[in-house]
Amino acid sequence: VQLQASGGGLVQAGGSLRLSCAAIGLNFRINSMWWYRQAPGQQRELVAGITSNSTTNYVDSVKGRFTVSRDNVKRTVYLQMNSLKPDDTAVYYCYTRLRGREFWSQGTQVTVSS
Repeated sequence: VQLQASGGGLVQAGGSLRLSCAAIGLNFRINSMWWYRQAPGQQRELVAGITSNSTTNYVDSVKGRFTVSRDNVKRTVYLQMNSLKPDDTAVYYCYTRLRGREFWSQGTQVTVSS
């Protein structure tokens, strides 16, 4: 199983980015998927998750600004990030579990300038 994250970049506060995470070697449609982020000097935190039937959940700090979605045909999960704030600056990772094993993507850097 491989997860390939992309879409990070540098954006001004108030701007938008869309992250993508493509899953390879995974029965994607039955797996829940999650987005995490890690800011410098901080622990990795859960940002958003989406179940196999597209039920979503979000950390309070991104509710109303971020939207997680999935395309089971493309085996890809997305994180649409709007109204970005400098506090959103972090390395973002996608994550899933399969038969007790954990899989992480490489990180994609999101930097929000004030």
